[in-house]
Amino acid sequence: MSYLTFSQEKFIALTVSPELKEKSNAVVRSNIIEINIESINKMIVKQHRIVTVYNESGQSKVGGYVNYDNSITVKKLEAKIYNVVGQEIKKIKKKDFKDISVADGFSIFNDNRAMYFEYTPIAYPYTVEFTVETVRTNTAFIPRWIPIEGYYVSTEFSSYKVNNNSGVELTKKASNFEGYDGIEELSEFHYTATNLPAVVSEAYSPSFTTFVPFLKLALKEFSMEGVKGTNTNWQNFGQWMNDKLIKGTEELPEDVKQAIIEKTKNISSSIEKAKIVYKHMQDKSRYVSIQVGIGGWKPMLASDVDRLGYGDCKGLTNYTKSLLETVGVDSYYTVVYGDSNIRSIDEDFSSLEGNHVILTIPNKGDYIWLECTSQEAPFGYNANFTDDRDVLVITPNGGEIVHTKVYETIGNTQVTKADVIIDDLGNMRAKVNVVYKGSQYDNHTHLESQDIKDQKLFYKNHYDNINNLNIISLKLNNDKENIVFTEDLELKSTNYASKAGQRLLLTPNLFNKRTYTPPRYKNRTLPFEIDRGFSDSDEYTITINEKYTIESLKEAVNISNKFGSYKVSIEKKDNNTILYKRYLIINKGKYSKEDYKAFRKFCLEIVKHDKSRIAIKNNI
Repeated sequence: MSYLTFSQEKFIALTVSPELKEKSNAVVRSNIIEINIESINKMIVKQHRIVTVYNESGQSKVGGYVNYDNSITVKKLEAKIYNVVGQEIKKIKKKDFKDISVADGFSIFNDNRAMYFEYTPIAYPYTVEFTVETVRTNTAFIPRWIPIEGYYVSTEFSSYKVNNNSGVELTKKASNFEGYDGIEELSEFHYTATNLPAVVSEAYSPSFTTFVPFLKLALKEFSMEGVKGTNTNWQNFGQWMNDKLIKGTEELPEDVKQAIIEKTKNISSSIEKAKIVYKHMQDKSRYVSIQVGIGGWKPMLASDVDRLGYGDCKGLTNYTKSLLETVGVDSYYTVVYGDSNIRSIDEDFSSLEGNHVILTIPNKGDYIWLECTSQEAPFGYNANFTDDRDVLVITPNGGEIVHTKVYETIGNTQVTKADVIIDDLGNMRAKVNVVYKGSQYDNHTHLESQDIKDQKLFYKNHYDNINNLNIISLKLNNDKENIVFTEDLELKSTNYASKAGQRLLLTPNLFNKRTYTPPRYKNRTLPFEIDRGFSDSDEYTITINEKYTIESLKEAVNISNKFGSYKVSIEKKDNNTILYKRYLIINKGKYSKEDYKAFRKFCLEIVKHDKSRIAIKNNI
């Protein structure tokens, strides 16, 4: 790979086409990546990158850094800065790059480091030319190619080439290339992309890598810090993880084994034993990040986790697995993409994937999933971080792709009941009970660890539609056994109902108003997804001061479509009492861009009816 200079390539900021500048915070003028796999344990990665930055938001797309550790040697590193007319205004040599640990604030052990340069622009646009070359002994992970690098970033030219001289078979998977005329396959492992316009972020968009071009490669035999492995499918890749990463780390001291056996000696049920072990692990240990060992993938010794009282996701999972094995309960180390956005391990292409580890307990043809990094999570609860996705379960017989628990819409509930009194001045007083289950269980569980002052502040902000709100009392109950969280609140507010002549105007939906309206797009370009469905039920008994009479009530509302359903009714129980009922279901699903307009209209209807008011008339 020859490194062309900025002037030779004539990438001057003023020459960017209008189509690429439109809606772009930065334009990748040229990104040339060449990878030479010399052997099973040597890989040379070269990159020459030129990016024009148009505003502050585009600075993160410069890419002027390199990560390294014991397996990566930085051979070449430099950067140049150019002004708006292409004149070089700064040159940064390797010795001028800052060298830092990339510890995340939780890490106590971390081999990972990074070299990067700092530059504060005096004007926009400016352009950065960045050159880097590294030599790597790990071949388990080959850098991937995503020619559209993020939202609001266009690409003028990108090239990706892999030269495989290792004698080991190299496999690849190209995704989402259809419809991109600017992408060309020059040879089996050489691709270019030209003039790819920026993608604009849109509400409810699917995960970015599910719709932009994405190329990944893997060797069928690889090395990770001298440990060789085979990767022809997930079964043998998982076998390598079990045999080379996990085995030898599981042994516990005899006194630790006897202690956990004693705790569970009168329990016959495997699941009840597992609950005791899980609680023991939560009480004894805490999470820290530890990024050492074989590429950060090998768990620390279970005996060390027990002795020190801490570990990362790998160590804590492995420790829990060892404790369960001691009491005769099978469990499996499991690799996952942990995130609130749902992302799956690729079932069709085995490679080094995932960013997190959890534990799996087989149970009567199904599985129980344990999050071992949380000291608070109930046994078997994995909603909102590792739910509903394909994961790699590591068994003694190798790897297996399994789908984690799906929290169904009908079970993801928030049930609110309230008794409300409105006095003659429009002041409000209420007793409110809210029960959360399913994926909504942990909406407010974080409040348990806060003091009463912060709890009250939270509810004032949570019910920000109620002016002058005062929290008289609150009680929280976290039933971890049944995974139910309950709030009991007593509230009051002055002037909740506003005066309008001889009437008071009252919004009957006090405690669960939806105010967010999805943005309008003249021409939406992306499909949309609702990752998790939910079901809300609200029932408020509202009593009005006897000086007032309830006038006509609005008609019941009943809307139902493929996105969900919404029902509201207001029933007059007597002259001074009404019963407000509201039911909202939002369905999980994947929808076309053409559906978005109807979905937005559905949301607008909910917002409109949630904020609607009724009038009560003064009898005097």
